[in-house]
Amino acid sequence: MKKSFFLLLLSVVLVSCGSTKSLSKRVMKGYWSLNEITYSEGGEFNVTLFNDASKACFEASTWRFIPNNNTGIYTLSGMDCDSSERHFVFTIDEVDKTSGLYDFLLKPTNEKHKSETNKGFRVKLAHLSETNMQWQQTVMLDGSPFTIYMNFTKINE
Repeated sequence: MKKSFFLLLLSVVLVSCGSTKSLSKRVMKGYWSLNEITYSEGGEFNVTLFNDASKACFEASTWRFIPNNNTGIYTLSGMDCDSSERHFVFTIDEVDKTSGLYDFLLKPTNEKHKSETNKGFRVKLAHLSETNMQWQQTVMLDGSPFTIYMNFTKINE
């Protein structure tokens, strides 16, 4: 009896953890606009995001997430910005089982935009709802943590 109860409890825990991850991936699926980028510190900073372009090019960029194969595409916006499609893959690592939010690794796959070291970029999924999403990327600036906040709005599925 105790063994059956333990197996049942273990099954419920495993199913509930998996369903949170699928729910987050379902919500993330579709088209998003990266409409605002802010920093943890005040002032003007010359930041190149994802070894690709400036904040000005990323604001108003369009992103598509295809969670069933962990891929996506983004297109930059702005007059002096290269607007070719950038393809990427993302690997999700669960962080908080209560909220279901994740850290993930975003890795460019275009030859044109892939870095020489073929590295990815760690980003924290800080907020996710049906209409809004926020990423946080923490980097070091003069030996101290510096956080970049990327705020998205859902366009459609």
